[in-house]
Amino acid sequence: MLDKDQIAAASRTLHDHWRAGTKLDGFETALRPRDRAEGYAIQAAIENYASGKLFGWKIAATSEAGQKHINVEGPMAGRILAETVLADGGTASMAGNEMRVGEPEFAFRMARDLPPRATPYGVQEVLDAVATLHPAIEIPDSRFADFAAAGEAQLIADCACAHLFVLGGATSADWRAIDLVEQRPIITSRGERYIGHGKNVLGDPRAALAWCANELRALGLTLRAGEVVTTGTCHPPLPIAAGDVFEADFGVFGKVSVRFA
Repeated sequence: MLDKDQIAAASRTLHDHWRAGTKLDGFETALRPRDRAEGYAIQAAIENYASGKLFGWKIAATSEAGQKHINVEGPMAGRILAETVLADGGTASMAGNEMRVGEPEFAFRMARDLPPRATPYGVQEVLDAVATLHPAIEIPDSRFADFAAAGEAQLIADCACAHLFVLGGATSADWRAIDLVEQRPIITSRGERYIGHGKNVLGDPRAALAWCANELRALGLTLRAGEVVTTGTCHPPLPIAAGDVFEADFGVFGKVSVRFA
């Protein structure tokens, strides 16, 4: 296992590249995480650089398209820092962004804590701890120049490719009574129209949320009241560039948009 000094050095390296908008080829051997646990340990240290309380969590690679995009076999959880969150309808800088994609997502804000425990949380148990459902847009990126070759452990250390995030308003619809699996958000970008599908998110965005709660549980972490979990893209990642406007219309759940500069 990496020691605390190696973890701190690896985390500082990622943070420095994140803030500078630069990329690295990969960790030097002494700092490179060898498994998911070491990746998450490096990621945890990123919170030492946060300007405030943790905003929430993202889930990367909940769809087959997302897994292929970063060349991993399954989901990963990543921290969303408060300073990376943009206002709905706001402007996202493309500076330093090499991944250059936008992703429409279902996001949940928690009403109460889900602390670590010996047994997994059930989907309904997790949903009972949710306060609100939101439409959202994630703008991922990696600090690794070749993110497709970085591997699972390094990408987990890299906050699962968290970069920028846009949270729409809480829906007023009775989302608990609606099947999220068959929801088909309409995404517009560059004059084109695309249709997402709730089933692309680990088969069900609610199941993805439960996956995140249990991933944190296994790490000895609490999913806290007030934190937001964005559950992964419901459409294959869409290309973005400066000057684009990206809008996701989730029907009865509301709309969310962002402009790129």
